[in-house]
Amino acid sequence: MKMTKKQYQQYAESKADKSKLWLDMFNAFWIGGLICMIGQFFLNTYMNLNFDKEIAGTLTSITLVFASALLTGLNVYDNIAKKAGAGTLVPITGFANAVVSPAMEFKNEGYVMGVAANIFKIAGPVITYGIIASVLSGIIYLFL
Repeated sequence: MKMTKKQYQQYAESKADKSKLWLDMFNAFWIGGLICMIGQFFLNTYMNLNFDKEIAGTLTSITLVFASALLTGLNVYDNIAKKAGAGTLVPITGFANAVVSPAMEFKNEGYVMGVAANIFKIAGPVITYGIIASVLSGIIYLFL
């Protein structure tokens, strides 16, 4: 069966699910906001325990990363991400999920060739390009 590009485009559009753009944006907004609100709760709690703002911020980040890694391990975070989309990817919790998910997927291949070899499969490029961008920004800042 030979199809033209236009026929294939029409066929693909007829089979594709219709996007619920407004609902997806709403879910990303409120769930992402809820994650940030939980982070603010931990920051306030740590500051009320007489930690200075910098230490409280560090403890908040550690708490959120731990919670998202734990929820990923329990297969809860992925269910939240299905509803929230980018709302769960943008905060720091999305990074922890990106590190833990491949580790969980390849754990049956062993700790070295499975977990260790694949743990940064998704997050690795983010780290690499983040470092490159920060070095280039530092060089530009140095000369300006």
